[in-house]
Amino acid sequence: MVSITSDPIDVSSALTLLQSDQAGAIDFFLGMVRDNTQQRSVDHLEYEAYDRMAISEMRKIVEQAREQWTILKCVVVHRKGTLRVGEIAVLIGVSTPHRADSFDACRYIIDTIKQTVPIWKKEVFTDGETWVNAHP
Repeated sequence: MVSITSDPIDVSSALTLLQSDQAGAIDFFLGMVRDNTQQRSVDHLEYEAYDRMAISEMRKIVEQAREQWTILKCVVVHRKGTLRVGEIAVLIGVSTPHRADSFDACRYIIDTIKQTVPIWKKEVFTDGETWVNAHP
């Protein structure tokens, strides 16, 4: 499952989707909104996405990961809109027969998403704002 949503990300639902009798490991990466960046206080983040292209690119990344590791199930959910400190911005979940594949695939997916997927983040500070990750 790959999606972009304006709604809060439900980790429990993702866990249910990842469960498999063949899975010896389930690994999650949760990207969180933190309260500071480079010694500046963060008020909130704003994410924008080109939804169709972003979903297509994330699906390609999952398929690339499946070519490298034995992935049983995978969940990728990215938020868009305004997110407050403490909220989940992105969830990557992977179930595999063994833990090493789960860790490696999860890291590959999040690292590649950050490099290639058309999702943009604006950090809004208490004293200004800036766009970051303005790629691809």
